[in-house]
Amino acid sequence: MTQSFTNELSFAKQMDKEDPLAKFKQSFYFPQHNGEDVIYFCGNSLGLQPKAVRDAIDVELNSWKELAIGGYMKGTNPWLYYQQYLNKPLSQIMGCLEEEVTVMNALTVNLHLFLLSFYKPQGKRNKIIMEAGAFPSDQYAIETIVKQYGLSPDQIIVEIAPQQGDKILHTKDIISTIEKTGDELSLVLLGGINYYTGQLFDIKNITTATHDVGAIAGFDLAHVAGNVPMQLHEWKVDFAVWCSYKYLNGGPGAVGGAFVHQTHANNIDTPRLGGWWGNEESTRFKMEKGFIPKPTAAGWNLSTAQVFNTVCLKASLEMFDAAGIRAIRTKSVLLTNYLEFLLKDITDLNFEIITPANSEERGAQLCLYFIERGKEVHQKMHEAGIVVDYREPGVIRVAPAPLYCSFEDVHRFYMIMKNLKA
Repeated sequence: MTQSFTNELSFAKQMDKEDPLAKFKQSFYFPQHNGEDVIYFCGNSLGLQPKAVRDAIDVELNSWKELAIGGYMKGTNPWLYYQQYLNKPLSQIMGCLEEEVTVMNALTVNLHLFLLSFYKPQGKRNKIIMEAGAFPSDQYAIETIVKQYGLSPDQIIVEIAPQQGDKILHTKDIISTIEKTGDELSLVLLGGINYYTGQLFDIKNITTATHDVGAIAGFDLAHVAGNVPMQLHEWKVDFAVWCSYKYLNGGPGAVGGAFVHQTHANNIDTPRLGGWWGNEESTRFKMEKGFIPKPTAAGWNLSTAQVFNTVCLKASLEMFDAAGIRAIRTKSVLLTNYLEFLLKDITDLNFEIITPANSEERGAQLCLYFIERGKEVHQKMHEAGIVVDYREPGVIRVAPAPLYCSFEDVHRFYMIMKNLKA
């Protein structure tokens, strides 16, 4: 995708005028700064509230009020099937079959559950590969599952770090590490997008390389879901987990999402922890001993659907369904490329963009690395009505989410940045 940009405000306004997704901006609430909408480039941490959420919650509150226990079988959205309402839109976003996706729990809980299913150290095949500096929850989950088996994390976990002088990982180095680890490798667990650098990993080829040595390929897609379209089924990813409160706009603490490839999901003998809601529905209410999991990703469900922790995501996914994940990605690439173009015009601030320049290797987020005074710059942005977040050491993460951010937002951000003095 090529596009010529200019740094004039009129250009941004014309891009917004031609944007087929521009109307969705009016479907969200924005925090206010001096009586105006903030420039909200923080959807990589928490998405904005869709205006449809309040009515969606009221629907379920009314079912509870008017039907009580009857809400499980009656009402607008019978609760007995609540998780299933999200399967179709999520399958389109994640590129999988409806039976391969489910919602439940929260991200790190789901990661632990799938590690118990898929990390099975046997003999020398016990190594786990992950990126150095992965998000702490992923590090903690891997460390503790290794300890559960009485193994030493220092001996089992293989961390891949950027080459000296680089801040990102090269696919060839990841694949080389996989090949070198060979028949000692049990599991690869990578973040689909690295939270610190914004790098989108080559999930397809990493998965193929992992399978070639007989290991399992799993991914934390917290920064991918709702950001970059996936093809998890086609790529034969074994499992993936994600949260719903970032680009999916499900609200703080929203229900987590999970993918299990059909190969494993359809096999009821795939190891897992059992719960009532994962049991075969035709026998669930017989209250008998003996766990018989559903032959789908929902076979990993443990507990009753979290209606009030899922309803906001359901409302948000209706907009994703209307917009289409491909159109969202198309606008996202344009927005991020435009942001990068404008940032390169700023010479008074001492920073570099450490996110890959190739739009195929990143999502909506650009990471600005400040050698010094990063926190000071971040504070000045905040005082000017810009909402972005800061991560140690020295990175300000800037993420214009395409459903509610405009080209004019990007230009406003640029003009404020251009006049900041670090």
